[in-house]
Amino acid sequence: MIRTATVALAWTALFAATVQAQEGIPFSQHGTVSQRVGYTDISIRYNRPVARGRVLFPGVVRWGRIWNPGADSATTIEFSRDVEVEGQRLEAGSYTLWMIPQPPPEPWTVIFSRATNIFHTPYPGEEHDALRLKITPEEGAHMEVLAFYFPLVWPDSAVLRMHWGTTVVPLRIRVFNQNR
Repeated sequence: MIRTATVALAWTALFAATVQAQEGIPFSQHGTVSQRVGYTDISIRYNRPVARGRVLFPGVVRWGRIWNPGADSATTIEFSRDVEVEGQRLEAGSYTLWMIPQPPPEPWTVIFSRATNIFHTPYPGEEHDALRLKITPEEGAHMEVLAFYFPLVWPDSAVLRMHWGTTVVPLRIRVFNQNR
């Protein structure tokens, strides 16, 4: 019974991929998420790859290699005011987001790069890095399509999560609530 369901799921995915390819519809759909925290606007623009039964970590994404969490254009995050991410200061502005995944229980490196308006590969280089952090991923329920979301928001801080497959990378962001 499980094998029959697996085969049916595989055929459904193959059929959907064929229809997409024929119609010219991108496999990874564009997504945006934004959140106001205090007086600070945070927005993420990215393309959302789909797991489609593939092994993600390691597999589609290899351990120890720089990866842009998204597809096609590099994932971009923008802050309207200065913030702290995991206790490290980051100036207001637009950045591309990169990660270096590691096997559990090792922390991942999260990189905010000043290089913007670029493709998701290759990585633009350390000379463009604005901030590098070590973040320990968490395990969560399966997320078929890569997602960024804010599950926790307070007046002066928020948690931003990158979630794909069962891997969740949380980023704690603190804002400075100066007057407008």
